[in-house]
Amino acid sequence: MMKKELTEEETGAMEKIALDTVWEERHVAPAHYTMKIDSFSLLSDMVAKSYLEQYESREFEASGYKWKLVLYPNGNKSRNGDGYISLYLVIADTTGFPPGWEINAIFNLFVYDQLQDKYLTIGDGRLRRFCAIKNQWGFPQVLPLNTFNNASNGYLIGDSCVFGAEVFVIKSEGKGEHFSMIKDPSDGTFTWEVEYFSGLTGEFYYSQVYLAGGHEWKLKLFPKGHKKQRGKYLSLFLELDDRTKSHTGWKLFVEFTLRIKDQVQSQHHEETNEFTSYSFFPIIPTPQSVFTRTNGYRG
Repeated sequence: MMKKELTEEETGAMEKIALDTVWEERHVAPAHYTMKIDSFSLLSDMVAKSYLEQYESREFEASGYKWKLVLYPNGNKSRNGDGYISLYLVIADTTGFPPGWEINAIFNLFVYDQLQDKYLTIGDGRLRRFCAIKNQWGFPQVLPLNTFNNASNGYLIGDSCVFGAEVFVIKSEGKGEHFSMIKDPSDGTFTWEVEYFSGLTGEFYYSQVYLAGGHEWKLKLFPKGHKKQRGKYLSLFLELDDRTKSHTGWKLFVEFTLRIKDQVQSQHHEETNEFTSYSFFPIIPTPQSVFTRTNGYRG
């Protein structure tokens, strides 16, 4: 690949265009699409009479998507392209694309020099985002029409010319994370009334499942205590019931308060703790000696 030797007219034109646009020549044909136009002058006259001022190529596939070339034979006047060849790449056939779709691509456009058997390559090396709002990108000033129409430059020979395109889509495979917090959810309070507590003989008991903060929870009660607290404390745990419904690698952080109500003096026994995806059963120990009908914890 080598730099194109520019004529004085081309150099002057390019000074008016974005400095990051690069024109180069190469022998290798465009990888994805070429469009040959015979009778360019007739196309130019026909388009000039049309309010669209452009010609769209057939669809072609590149990098897994369908595209079109959009040519302005007389220049895209609305984009400062009057007096130039204007050439664009547009994403085609977006049927079935999800809402908010976007395609990120780097592309080059081409004009064939038939005398030297080389392709003038136009690009800026930028990653362009194609989406519903902006579905085409390109260059309003590819070549001055005087330069293009001059047969000695090789672009238009016998009223025939060739344009082309290469499109390379960048597909992101990066990992991401979505973190959100809910402060004081409206459904965050749950009351579990345990009846006939003195008659409980099992090792542990579950409350019914309840919904809070978008997740399903349940309480786990050990009337005689859990492990080292057995025989000394009543143990109460918070357990996430919908863990199997969560995504792989999920994390959950919850600040919560467990409370045992004092039904007589309202001097409730409570403890605040944190719940994460790695610590499933925070504990609130209550001495068995305190858990009496006289103290109000049993009805």
